[in-house]
Amino acid sequence: MRMQEEICCKIDEERTENEIVSFHQSQKKLVVVGYALTSKKTKSFLQPKLEGLARNKGILFVAIDPHRPLSDQGPFDIVLQKLTGKEWRQILEDYRGTHPEVTVLDPPDAIQHLHNRQSMLQCVADMNLSNAYGKVGVPRQLVIEKDASSIPEVVNNAGLTLPLVAKPLVNDGSAKSHELSLAYDQYSLKKLEPPLVLQEFVNHGGVLFKVYIVGEAIKVVRRFSLPDVTKQELSKSAGVFRFPRVSCAAASADDADLDPSVGELPPRPLLERLAKELRRRLGLRLFNLDIIREHGTRDHFYVIDINYFPGLGKMPEYEHIFTDFLLSLVQSQCKKKPC
Repeated sequence: MRMQEEICCKIDEERTENEIVSFHQSQKKLVVVGYALTSKKTKSFLQPKLEGLARNKGILFVAIDPHRPLSDQGPFDIVLQKLTGKEWRQILEDYRGTHPEVTVLDPPDAIQHLHNRQSMLQCVADMNLSNAYGKVGVPRQLVIEKDASSIPEVVNNAGLTLPLVAKPLVNDGSAKSHELSLAYDQYSLKKLEPPLVLQEFVNHGGVLFKVYIVGEAIKVVRRFSLPDVTKQELSKSAGVFRFPRVSCAAASADDADLDPSVGELPPRPLLERLAKELRRRLGLRLFNLDIIREHGTRDHFYVIDINYFPGLGKMPEYEHIFTDFLLSLVQSQCKKKPC
C-alpha cells in the first residue's frame, strides 16, 4: 500500500514538474507588448475581443506609465505608442538606444513627419507613382502660415482652382485637427484661420477609400465623403462651409449600392506598390491613407491624408490582422538574434 502511495506521489511530483516546465516554456513564448496610448485610444483599440484573441496567441498587453522610466518597466518585446510631446519623444529615443532588441512602433521622428500636412504628402508627390494599374498623386496644395487677408492673392498667384479644402496645418490626432472647411469663393478665403493647408477640391463621387496598412497587411474600406461640386453649384455658392471629421465609422459606404465607377476599390497591385514604397520612405509600419478616385476616371487616384496608427477598431477583422502583425515582428526579431 505504502509502495503504491509512493509511486502515486512520484507520478504527481513528475506531473507537477512537467507542468512547471510546460508553464516556463509557455512563458518564454509570451509576447509582451507595452502600450502607451491616450485613454480614448486605449478604449477604442484595446477591445475585449482583441485582448482575448491576443491571449490565445500568447500576446500580453501591458500598460506603460509614461511618468516612470521605461527601463524600469517591462521587459517588453514590443512598445506600441501614440503619445505626443518632446519629452516623450526623448524618452523613447533614449529607450531605443539602450534596448535595441525591443521593437518600438514606430520611430518618434517618423511619426512626427505626419504631424505636419505640409510634409505629410510630399513623399507621395515625390514618388509620382504610375503603372499599368493606375496613377497616384496628391492634390495641388498651398501652405498658409499666417495673415488670412493675403490668402486670396496668394491663391491667385499660385493658380489654385476653387473650391478649396482648408485643413489645419498640424495633424496631431485631435478632433480639431481633422476638421475641414470648404471655401467656394475668393472673398471667403479671408475668413479662414491660419496656419492651414489649402488643397484643391477634387470631385470623387462622394466616396473615399481608407487604406489601412498594418505591416505587410493592407485592408481597404469605403467611406462616404464630401459630395461633388458642379460648376453650376460653384457659380451660385459662396462662403465657407465647415465639416467635422468626414471619414467616420457612421459614414461607412461598404454596404451601399454604389455605381461601380465610384465604388470600385483601387487595384490591389497599385495599393501594394504604394504601401511598400511608403513604408520604406516614411519608416512606418502602422498607418492609413485616405485615397480618392477622380470622378470620371477609373485609374486616377489622389492621396489626401496620411494618419499614424489610425482608429483600427473601425477596420473589419482588425483583431486577427493586428495580432498576426505583432507575431510577425517577434519572428523578425528572432531571425536577427536567437530567441
